[in-house]
Amino acid sequence: MGDSFSKLLSVNIDFEQSHMFFPKIIMWLLFLLFLLIVVLYGRKFLEDLKAGRRSIRFFEENFDKIRLFGTIGVVILYFVLMDYVGVLFPNTGLGFLLVSIPFMMSLSFLYVHDLNKKKTIIIFLNSIIAPTAAWYILGNLFNITLP
Repeated sequence: MGDSFSKLLSVNIDFEQSHMFFPKIIMWLLFLLFLLIVVLYGRKFLEDLKAGRRSIRFFEENFDKIRLFGTIGVVILYFVLMDYVGVLFPNTGLGFLLVSIPFMMSLSFLYVHDLNKKKTIIIFLNSIIAPTAAWYILGNLFNITLP
């Protein structure tokens, strides 16, 4: 009986698949939220669509093309570069750190309005301090490996 009880309390981790644990949870949560939206608002949306009060357009007129496509490009570049830089400095988290600083800086400059000296200094400081703090806390205090 003691052996079966200890098996119940033991944890086996398949390291080949452990990185997929949270993405699977997020995927199922997003799917359930999508179903909830369809159930709660689907009928009203279809009625509004048939009555002409609503149309199916992905973009509004005069949408901010620079910020939309700039954000998509910067995010794609962020993930691609993080992999390459992470390979150069394996198991140090420097891939995360060295790529997150320009990522935050470029997104901040992309979305800032009325750029002036004070905002520029804040963007530079935030782009350096926030990723460095996250890198230190996650990598050194919690021993979470970063790319």
